[in-house]
Amino acid sequence: MTTTCKCAAEIKVFLNHLYEYRKGVRNMVLYTMPVQYLDFVEQRLQKQSIDYCIQPINSDRINLFFGRPECIAAIRHMTRRPLNELTPEEDFILGAMLGYDICGQCRRYCERRRTAAGRQAFPERCVV
Repeated sequence: MTTTCKCAAEIKVFLNHLYEYRKGVRNMVLYTMPVQYLDFVEQRLQKQSIDYCIQPINSDRINLFFGRPECIAAIRHMTRRPLNELTPEEDFILGAMLGYDICGQCRRYCERRRTAAGRQAFPERCVV
């Protein structure tokens, strides 16, 4: 017999992230989600004693970070402004903490540094 969950897709995504965290696939998760599910998400994280940090984006959406206590402590220091306003260095650190491809993060860092310096970005080479 097959059972189906009538959960919203956003909740299913959250539950998958939670599963991956609990299984050790990731140390930290960033999930951008509708604010309407915040109560459910907070209850679930608190029940499982998982550290988290919420960053409002607008009246409808939030960035939810959850994971290892040391990761969330670092995030609390970094997320005092919108993520698109992070320095290239902060953006690099965040991507590395989230487990993104490190070579991709290096390319992104170089591109953001070049853009910040007012130079044209060259995606294939990192020339400073």
